[in-house]
Amino acid sequence: MAKNYKLLQAKMSRDARARAEAKANQLIAGMALNELRTARDVTQERLGKLLHVNQSAISKLERRTDMYVSTLQEVIKALGGSLEIRVIFPEGSVRLNQFSKLPRPSSARWRRVVELRNP
Repeated sequence: MAKNYKLLQAKMSRDARARAEAKANQLIAGMALNELRTARDVTQERLGKLLHVNQSAISKLERRTDMYVSTLQEVIKALGGSLEIRVIFPEGSVRLNQFSKLPRPSSARWRRVVELRNP
């Protein structure tokens, strides 16, 4: 039987709670696109409808290791977020802003990109 997380958390020591929170933050900090979509409680079919493509195009997209920034930006926007690209150096980080106003790809172009990248 499932147990209420709040009750379990209340029984945990301060150190155990800190370790659990650190592990959760580590997992949240690095997610694959399909994990992000699932965490946002959006199905491939729903995301496809939002982007005017079919579910199989979303499946192909999620398996890719390389894509256009504009495509990723559209997916993140459809999930309710915004994309920010940062360059991290030992002395600090810099936000790249040249991608902030990319033109929205047309559905036909988006489908072509998915198909070309995944023959």
